[in-house]
Amino acid sequence: MMRFRTFSLVIALLLAFASPGVAVNPDEILADPVMETRARAISAELRCVVCQNQSIDDSDASLARDLRLLVRERIVLGDSDGEVVTFIVERYGEYVLLKPYVGWHTFALWGTAPIVLLLSIWALVHHLKNKKTAPTPVPTAAKALTKEEQDALNSLSGNK
Repeated sequence: MMRFRTFSLVIALLLAFASPGVAVNPDEILADPVMETRARAISAELRCVVCQNQSIDDSDASLARDLRLLVRERIVLGDSDGEVVTFIVERYGEYVLLKPYVGWHTFALWGTAPIVLLLSIWALVHHLKNKKTAPTPVPTAAKALTKEEQDALNSLSGNK
């Protein structure tokens, strides 16, 4: 019973520390919970240009901190969520968006996956179709064994 409690405690501690970290410092948090919720939602959509694969909400980089403060500053000034994102994109480019806009200039990003999927399905169907229609080889007549071969086979199998 003691082993089970110890095991349960270890699992509980591991799960407690397994939650994703958030790099937002206490001095960045807005006093108004509604504004802070908006800031967190916007920050989760913006890429840290230093870390490149993290949102600014998750990044410890100093530039990410500056972007989080800028987002909060724009919210306090009364900007809507869209205006805040537009301001950041105008300043840093579309690269700062974790989910880029769909447009002609992002066709390779958004269009490649469906095209590859369609080509793969076509190749699979084409392969299966050719496999069904391919002629099966006609078996040739079995060649009779010579007397020596038959005797050797009988001696191996124990038949005489």
